[in-house]
Amino acid sequence: MEPFKIPGDALYNIGGMKRPQFVALIVLFVVASLGGATLLEAQRFFRNRNPFIYEPNEPPKTEFVFIRLRYNTHGGSWGMSGWEHDYPQAEWHINTLAGEATALDVERMSYQVIDMDDPELFNYPFAYISEPGTMNLTDAEVKNFKEYLDRGGFVMVDDFDGYNDLSNWDYNLKRMYPGREMIPLTVDHPIFHTFYDITDLDLTAYYASPGWPVFYGYPSENGEDISMIMCYNNDIGDYWEWLDQPRYPLKPSAEGVRLGINFLIYSMTH
Repeated sequence: MEPFKIPGDALYNIGGMKRPQFVALIVLFVVASLGGATLLEAQRFFRNRNPFIYEPNEPPKTEFVFIRLRYNTHGGSWGMSGWEHDYPQAEWHINTLAGEATALDVERMSYQVIDMDDPELFNYPFAYISEPGTMNLTDAEVKNFKEYLDRGGFVMVDDFDGYNDLSNWDYNLKRMYPGREMIPLTVDHPIFHTFYDITDLDLTAYYASPGWPVFYGYPSENGEDISMIMCYNNDIGDYWEWLDQPRYPLKPSAEGVRLGINFLIYSMTH
């Protein structure tokens, strides 16, 4: 596969395959949650949402803990820093569904926010980054994050779109690995088949995005696996956050859950 280059493949389409059948548990949960509401109703609800208030959490002692990384930032949207978008509802919902659909020992409250320069990060195999386009990493954050990846940590990077976001994220990656490139993944990559068999990567976020969704992988130290999955021109965590509210249609919401569970399982098995 060809490595990532800005801006040549930034907006290309890797979808187009037939959508998969949905697992009954996921479908029933999402149908009950969304209730068939229209996008207009969802937008009306979103405008009336309460202001965000960050509250830390002490997770239970489960096998899996969802780690969200807090980093130095240029800013964000909706009156909050980019790292905290969709928190903590996204964690609640993906943890709940992962616990119900798989044998993974995880509970609704199995999540925690950890600073990117905190060595405590090394205790967890999975971490999540929101809005890397707003990153302005310190040297300490770069050093600690690189060590986390070198030790075998896995990271899901989400909620960024457009050339500026992609360029800013790539700049921070080059500070850690000057010679390493992002690689666009195709649907046959093992990460899309760790638990669910994903057959279509055309999962577009339901807000203005300047191009088609692309899933980038980042080579791990051993060169065999990937150390990161990057959901460019998309926002998988947004699907998770709004599962219990009338915001998004059924199919992309269910696919967002399926992808998320695959990513969690991959982090525990690679």
